[in-house]
Amino acid sequence: MYKVFRLALREYLAAVRTKGFIIGLVMLPIFMSGSMIAMAVLKDHVDIRERRIVIVDETDQFRDMLQEAAAIRNSEHIFDPEDSSQVQPVYTLEFVTADTANMTKQLGDLSDRVRDGNIHAFLHIGSSIIHPLVNPEKAFLNYHAESAALDDIRGWLRDPINNYLRRLRLEDAGIDEAQVPDLFQWSWVSAKGLLTVDDEGNIVDAEASNEIRSIVVPLVMMMLMFMMSMMGAMPQLSAVMEEKTQRIVEVILGSITPFQFMLGKILGGLAVALTSTLVYLGGGISFMQWRGFESYIPYDILPWFVVNLIILLFMLGALMTSLGSVANDAKDAQSLSFPAMFPMMIPMFIMVPVLKEPLSSFATIISLIPPFTPMVMTLRMASPVTIPSWQPWAGLAGVLVFTLFVVWGGARIFRAAILMQGVPLKFSNIMRWMTKG
Repeated sequence: MYKVFRLALREYLAAVRTKGFIIGLVMLPIFMSGSMIAMAVLKDHVDIRERRIVIVDETDQFRDMLQEAAAIRNSEHIFDPEDSSQVQPVYTLEFVTADTANMTKQLGDLSDRVRDGNIHAFLHIGSSIIHPLVNPEKAFLNYHAESAALDDIRGWLRDPINNYLRRLRLEDAGIDEAQVPDLFQWSWVSAKGLLTVDDEGNIVDAEASNEIRSIVVPLVMMMLMFMMSMMGAMPQLSAVMEEKTQRIVEVILGSITPFQFMLGKILGGLAVALTSTLVYLGGGISFMQWRGFESYIPYDILPWFVVNLIILLFMLGALMTSLGSVANDAKDAQSLSFPAMFPMMIPMFIMVPVLKEPLSSFATIISLIPPFTPMVMTLRMASPVTIPSWQPWAGLAGVLVFTLFVVWGGARIFRAAILMQGVPLKFSNIMRWMTKG
């Protein structure tokens, strides 16, 4: 074991002493969370050019209301309250008479105006929007723009139009709006957790359910496991391939056995990943405590996170080193890297449905399949839902057995292939080396 630890230490120091490791340590979380960082940085950098919207109103009843709503917005809601600078664009409404006889042509002409840049968008209000049951096909609010689904104007139009529709329907029903002042008051469904019992037997009221604890924390732990796998395990494939093709491995195997060499490479990559994990966890916990978000830190899940991460890195390290011994060149390594990433990629593909329904049959079964257990089980445990206590232990037992199998099979492949040169990359050869040595 002394030789194994010496080799692991050499691999570890060779990685952490480089400038690339420091740069990767800083840049990797930036790359992984780049979109969120960009949104935070650019949230106040909005295009404040005037937005001109044409209204085609077949009912001819929304002109005054929409003009008033736009005037209020343009005078009160588009300026920064601190320095009075404009931070949102002005909405200018243009009303045109609906040509019901040639509606398709009119809408086509307006579409051409949008494409030419003369207007930003146009809203088409159907003739039966006030009383939809009279003619449901004419009860529509169609917002036309080049990027209508992501346009903020569409969301702004929703509230004033719907509130005005309620008022019109009350008037048509002969009801005075003053008689039902609560009609336009919205009631939101608050998200709260479950009541608990403290040490003295008193019932403690439920706290508000928070999106950070429910969504962000599980996803951050999942992404951290993915990043550490990419940093600690994936490089092993190309590193072993290079040492094989450059015949460095022939010198190393003069003093240690193939299994010791493989184990040293795995432990070296594991140490590199754990060093990065310590930096990220320590920095993240310190930041959360500094900002007063300590209640969001899942202290009860962190031990499981570390254990699952170590097992995942060991399993992937054995897989990558064995596949690296099979590769004859960079092309072979590239061909092997994609299937080798399945234990990491599949959990990333399914993390949203698993997080949404962590107790579903699908989430339970996939978390007990050994290659996916470390990441999926950690995701389920980090969710606000309490999963059955036996499942993490069952998953741990299963993935331990599977990891031992991967190490055993990988060692046999490694021993047979590491000194071979020019052997074609075939699945049948890999299986033969694993079964027969």
